[in-house]
Amino acid sequence: MRRAIVNGMLVLPDGLRPGGVLIDGGRIEALLGPGMRPTGCEIADAQGGYVTPGFIDLHVHGGGGADFTDGGADSFTAAGRMHLRHGTTAMTPTLLACAPERLEASLRAYERALGLPGLPEFLGVHLEGPYFSKEMKGAQDPRYLKNPDPAEYLRLLDRYPFVRRWSLAPELPGALEMGEALRRRGVIASIAHTSATLDGVAAAIRCGFSSISHFYSCTSTIRRKGGYRIPGATEAGLLFDELTLELIADGHHLPDSLIRLVYKVKGAPRICLVTDAMRAAGLGDGPSHLGGGPEGFPVIVEDGVAKLPDRSAFAGSVATADILLRTALRAGLPMADAVRALTLTPAELMGASSRLGSLAPGKDADLVVLSPEIGIKAVYAKGSPLEG
Repeated sequence: MRRAIVNGMLVLPDGLRPGGVLIDGGRIEALLGPGMRPTGCEIADAQGGYVTPGFIDLHVHGGGGADFTDGGADSFTAAGRMHLRHGTTAMTPTLLACAPERLEASLRAYERALGLPGLPEFLGVHLEGPYFSKEMKGAQDPRYLKNPDPAEYLRLLDRYPFVRRWSLAPELPGALEMGEALRRRGVIASIAHTSATLDGVAAAIRCGFSSISHFYSCTSTIRRKGGYRIPGATEAGLLFDELTLELIADGHHLPDSLIRLVYKVKGAPRICLVTDAMRAAGLGDGPSHLGGGPEGFPVIVEDGVAKLPDRSAFAGSVATADILLRTALRAGLPMADAVRALTLTPAELMGASSRLGSLAPGKDADLVVLSPEIGIKAVYAKGSPLEG
């Protein structure tokens, strides 16, 4: 069915423009000028609201009461449908460090969930761990953290070729060799939960690492040795142009000032806004647990964020993509750049920008219509409006 969204404010990578979008066969046929109302198609009036590309979340563990490491396809459907309602039309489901048998059960569940109706597009799996620094474990379960093992990760890559991104600490023994192995296979290597120095990050970049997961969260910073200051992964992320940085812009993990700092230094083409959402995303405050199955450990959700029970640290977010956008705008990012960090930049990182991430003829008609207050008015996945 041909459809047209009219009377909107198009959010393009280079700025805003009044107009609309003509959709045919699940793709964008054309961008419409102000006042244009094509005939012979279904018309949706944006009523002056923003029209953006569908949001792309590269770091999300679950939502709607489900975690992707629960081990069943129903966890992907429950979490995926919840995030789709908030504008996420594509994502890389993220699996945290867990027991090997649970990890593989969750990878098999991902395969079963592929292509099910009413879900965001899955761009591949993101593995977060288990190759992390125990010093910087954050809310990762220390029982499952270890050094990279080629026999283990090569077997997983062979068996599950849809693993598209892997976060690990580059200072661990064997991590640089793993980065090179990931690069040879076209898998994105990302720095995370790391105690690395700036020099260690530079070495990681040479071995194929291209991003830092949840920047500022569990990334090393300046330390002193014999009176000398040694910069860490945080400083490296700001210094090296090669690195794209994830920001959990949920309004809790980072103050607005740090979001502005990263934007000032890196610019929207090197920032990805991510939720890092856990199972309680989309639900209210109260007890929950992080990870899948009975071995997941308890957390408390309050004040709009998940915390460890002793409230000593955050344990993932309960954000949705529309919250990320509102947070970035409040922090001072221009609308076009805030949307870019949630659409085109992640599409570019995943090698999917030829069809996702911006409003352009020929691209997939994954679209979000927002109110002037940045509330979700409508979501279109491959040209079809989300019902309900």
